[in-house]
Amino acid sequence: MTIPVDVPPVPWTGRDDGPGVEHLRWHGVVSPLPADAARAQVLIGFRSDEGVRRNQGRAGAVDGPVALRRALASLALPAPAVIHDAGDIEVRGGALDDGQRRLGAAVAALLDAEHAVVVLGGGHEVAFGSYLGWAGSAAARAGARWGVLNLDAHFDLRAAPVATSGTPFRQMAEREREQGRSLRYAVVGIAQPSNTAALFAAADAIGARYLLDDECRATNLPVVETFVEEFVRELDAVHLTIDLDVLPGWVAPGVSAPAACGVAFEVVQHVCDVVARSGRLALVDVAELAPAFDVDGRTARAAARLIHRIVTGRPDDGHPRFAGTEPAGGP
Repeated sequence: MTIPVDVPPVPWTGRDDGPGVEHLRWHGVVSPLPADAARAQVLIGFRSDEGVRRNQGRAGAVDGPVALRRALASLALPAPAVIHDAGDIEVRGGALDDGQRRLGAAVAALLDAEHAVVVLGGGHEVAFGSYLGWAGSAAARAGARWGVLNLDAHFDLRAAPVATSGTPFRQMAEREREQGRSLRYAVVGIAQPSNTAALFAAADAIGARYLLDDECRATNLPVVETFVEEFVRELDAVHLTIDLDVLPGWVAPGVSAPAACGVAFEVVQHVCDVVARSGRLALVDVAELAPAFDVDGRTARAAARLIHRIVTGRPDDGHPRFAGTEPAGGP
């Protein structure tokens, strides 16, 4: 399988403490995606901040994939892992719709090859490209029940004449409605002052479930965990999308819109742990890292830790089994 990308993967480098699995770090296991790859965890980047520009945010997320790889490279692995890098899709000349379509085609091909996919953004417009990948996959066509869990300070349900970083979930809802379905959408971390009454009404209109950032305190962790578990339990497959502006601004300063309050890192990490160990996690994307604004690399390091927890926290081989599909080689 060959995935068409604009920027091919480059070798990973990082701290080297010596040979042997006891010294294993990410850069020691990540390799370019081969055409005949067996099931693996696969990274693919989406170099875009066109949606952020259109949404009047501060640009810079186009450089997110490079910074995320750099932050991941020297993280220590608890055990050997099979992780491939497929390279990057890049939005050029403002052609966001085309970039999202091409990302979707790549993600669909990876899912159909039974890879677990992590998309490195990029502005939160990446989420619609990821969705197109799921919607085009064999599992989706076979009727697998799926939903999207968004860790975000914003609903991203804006009505706009063109796609932006603030429209991906409205686009998903509209696409699902065209197919006679309803979008299963849940959000953890909504900041009331950052979402107008019109956006709350839009969320209610599509049946979105959400927790406000005020409801996501560490002292309220059991409530957050129950909210996530109940949502995931209804599904065969989960698309987890992480907008890094869900974190407090002092933890994640390098985003388009740093949060005044946000959800504590340990709560966000716990949500990622719950979803990863559910066995239903098919697709993850991480959005809004803008390295030019990232003081001391804090945001990149926080994001890398979340990705690390997800990749190392999946049960068994880390690959969910969807309705209508079965592992290679038979049931």
